[in-house]
Amino acid sequence: MSVIELFCYVDDFCIEFMPTREKILKDKGIRQKPWSCKLSISEVMTTLIHFHQPHYRNFKAYYTGYIKNIFT
Repeated sequence: MSVIELFCYVDDFCIEFMPTREKILKDKGIRQKPWSCKLSISEVMTTLIHFHQPHYRNFKAYYTGYIKNIFT
């Protein structure tokens, strides 16, 4: 599965799940700070899921060997 395919699946999941999550937290009276990251939750989740698919030993090697090469 390509990273783009994976991102589409994760993003579709987040679109469905996040309103439900927010409603559950509101019902329990739990407040959370707004998401102040430059990456969306879908991008973060995609990166973490895809990290486990290739044969990298640690996250730093994955990031420098794969992620940085995509954006340069």
